[in-house]
Amino acid sequence: MSNLLVFGRTGQVARELQQLAPVLALGRDAADLAQSGACAAAIHAHRPRAVINAAAYTGVDRAEDEEPLATAINGVAPTEMALTCAALNIPLVHISTDYVFPGTGDSPWAPGDMTAPANAYGRSKLAGEHGIRATGASHVILRTSWVFSTHGSNFVKTMLRLSDTRDQISVVDDQIGGPTPARAIAAACLAIAQQLQDAPEKTGTYHFSGAPDASWCSFARGVFSLTGRPTRVQAIPTSAYPTPAARPLNSRFECNTTTSVFGLPRPDWHAGLRECLTELGVST
Repeated sequence: MSNLLVFGRTGQVARELQQLAPVLALGRDAADLAQSGACAAAIHAHRPRAVINAAAYTGVDRAEDEEPLATAINGVAPTEMALTCAALNIPLVHISTDYVFPGTGDSPWAPGDMTAPANAYGRSKLAGEHGIRATGASHVILRTSWVFSTHGSNFVKTMLRLSDTRDQISVVDDQIGGPTPARAIAAACLAIAQQLQDAPEKTGTYHFSGAPDASWCSFARGVFSLTGRPTRVQAIPTSAYPTPAARPLNSRFECNTTTSVFGLPRPDWHAGLRECLTELGVST
């Protein structure tokens, strides 16, 4: 799709968007989301047919000490994007997160379930969701989880790096979610942006995560199984790996509405992982 504006340039999904389509991707130098007015100015300057927000403050632990900055980037900036998109009558696709939920229980979270973030990062992302909805813009808030790719820092690359020097790695086994290839998220965003132009009534909040659901421990074992590395993965509880920000134990998503409305099934993370490892030059 031509004339598609993407906020974010170096993040996992932003990098995949640039590989999949002729988009205009703006980094911090061109649109600093922490600066009031930057997003509106960029949208007015480029007058795109649609906007995808793939930029975010993603330092989950750091956000505990920098919540105002996280909220400016994850809350205020997306709201400004939506206000501008509403004024110009163009759709916005915004990527959100499983962290808006409390992370309790064991049932998959549906888009309409009650939100209750357990940390500052989750609160900042929820602020963005509330702000976007309040503008009346044609939009899709696409919540996703456990993103991985060949780009940047992510769980898959961390496991590979650690296995270079360790025979055994301890990984939490009581956090459950859907590992999601960044390429699949990017492709979903492109499809949704196109459909929103033709059918703005599809506006709403949707979930998109990889299948099947897994624990971080089983995800790590999947990495080493595919690569044939002998690294042992020891299952530990979250309580044995304390972090400044609380992590959700339950990040399962109900994604049926996304499939029925947009024709986007949950991506198979095993296939996405195999593709990722191949691109990283790791034998499978």
